[in-house]
Amino acid sequence: MLLQVLLLLGVAAAAVLAVTRVLPRWPDGAHAALSVLGVVAILGGITVFLLGATGLGSALTADPKPLDDEALRTDGIFAHVRHPIYSGLVLTALGAALLTGPWTLVPVALLAVELDLKRRLEEQWLLAAYPDYAAYRDRVTAALVPGLW
Repeated sequence: MLLQVLLLLGVAAAAVLAVTRVLPRWPDGAHAALSVLGVVAILGGITVFLLGATGLGSALTADPKPLDDEALRTDGIFAHVRHPIYSGLVLTALGAALLTGPWTLVPVALLAVELDLKRRLEEQWLLAAYPDYAAYRDRVTAALVPGLW
């Protein structure tokens, strides 16, 4: 969890450093198009994150280990992607990089790797906690990005 927070702070710091021109920004010719994509990615990421968070309801915690006495969520956004909160975080961070500059992609990539490792550990716990998780995982093949990841 601490690494995740540090990487999110790294994304924010790199974005600020790019906006203040300490780090290079995207070339002027690409900046307008990347800014539009960045805004779309941020709005999409926030939406996916919020759908995941509200879909978990009382099962939402900072710890990826499933809570006792909580049901496996397989409806709503969870019918399309198994870890929408992680997806939303990566998409929002990617949007920040598209808005600011190429160096922001470094902490975004590290965040994506960290969240994927966290997802793998969480899935081991989900398999142990929920007998139906293996069938759910087979049915919803997208761990983070439908059609890609």
